[in-house]
Amino acid sequence: MKKILVPTDFSKHAEYALKVAAQIAKKNGGEIAIVHMLELPSSGNDAISTSHEIPELMLFKNIALQKLEETANSDFLEGIKVEKYIQFEMAFDGIIKMGNAQNADLIVMGSHGAKGFQEMFIGSNTEKVVRNSDIPVLVIKKEDDDFSADKFVFASDFSDEIKKPFAKVVDFANKFNSHIYMVNINTPNNFKSTEVAQNTMDEFASNFEMKNYSTHIYNDVNVEKGILHFAKSIKADLIGMSTHGRKGISHFFNGSISEDLVNHAKRAVITFKI
Repeated sequence: MKKILVPTDFSKHAEYALKVAAQIAKKNGGEIAIVHMLELPSSGNDAISTSHEIPELMLFKNIALQKLEETANSDFLEGIKVEKYIQFEMAFDGIIKMGNAQNADLIVMGSHGAKGFQEMFIGSNTEKVVRNSDIPVLVIKKEDDDFSADKFVFASDFSDEIKKPFAKVVDFANKFNSHIYMVNINTPNNFKSTEVAQNTMDEFASNFEMKNYSTHIYNDVNVEKGILHFAKSIKADLIGMSTHGRKGISHFFNGSISEDLVNHAKRAVITFKI
């Protein structure tokens, strides 16, 4: 975790994310890039070239620069190398581009979740980043002055396509001395016998050098509720998932369990792109 990207809109949830990123950076000798996205107005012919709008944009930029400077000078960032950026782009698209440009190892974002019609038709910027980012995304839901990943739940069907992202899961867990709780959620619509589920997880785990892990089978009405209930039952610190990054019609009809967890979980969630 040498390079951590933290998007900020200067809200309290963004500060929660930055505080966790600071803890991770200190533990791993890493640095932080803080980025604020100034979204340009979509109306008009050309927002940048329209002369009467330039002063307004510069005013917003100057205010953002001042806030960014104040944020970077926070006490909890003392001793960490911090870079500051302002980009004129749509938030989720700009965050992904910035993460790639910075060769970030991790994106840390705050979220209070999106609900109802907003969740269905709009979605949060965090949800969109989770869906599209090739870089692992850690989503922080509350203030945590002593972030821990000791109990790290990773839910999956443990199929072959999960092997590549799971290598990143193991690497993350090793850095945090985490115990990985590998869990298969059994549902009425996708039921596996205990023997089949256990054999699948054992065979999957044999591909990785892991010492601190355990396998679990949990029954529930659907996958999302199963993950949330299992995480609560063991008082997990962190929930991990792989995401397919579905888009368009496929995403609308099939949804994404990872994105639902980002919206609904009370615990921190980390996602790894397949």
